[in-house]
Amino acid sequence: MSGTLNKVMLIGHLGDEVKMHYFEGGGCIGRFPIATNDSYTNKQTGERVVNTDWHNIVVRNKAAEICEKYLSKGDKIYVEGRLKNRQWQGEDGQTRYTTEIQVTDFTFLSTKQESQANAAANAPVTSANSQAAQPSQPTAQPQQQTPQASHVEEDDDLPF
Repeated sequence: MSGTLNKVMLIGHLGDEVKMHYFEGGGCIGRFPIATNDSYTNKQTGERVVNTDWHNIVVRNKAAEICEKYLSKGDKIYVEGRLKNRQWQGEDGQTRYTTEIQVTDFTFLSTKQESQANAAANAPVTSANSQAAQPSQPTAQPQQQTPQASHVEEDDDLPF
């Protein structure tokens, strides 16, 4: 064993849609940001303070295609991978740096369907008929199976 470890585990919410890039050899790469929150109570003011950190996520090939198909902005995901630092020359000649999480494993904690259902359930009631605001039951359309773990209910304060 080499005596070193480069492992990252995050649970967060997507800050944007998955951006795909396809290569000539048939491979592809997907990139998206996720937000994680840390909160505490300020002892002097008693105010709850929330700090949000953003992480650049990179998935490759089939995993990227699965993420693009099933994830959308706001969805919760668990990712596991390793940190990778990159540098490149910008158009202005300056050297740029970034740190990314190269994903080796992931689990969807919410899906597009759940996000849309939650958005519909939380929408303001605009008609006099309160039943119109209730989320509808799924129709006879076949539901797609997604690689999903249990849905974790938390009260997150996200900037989006």
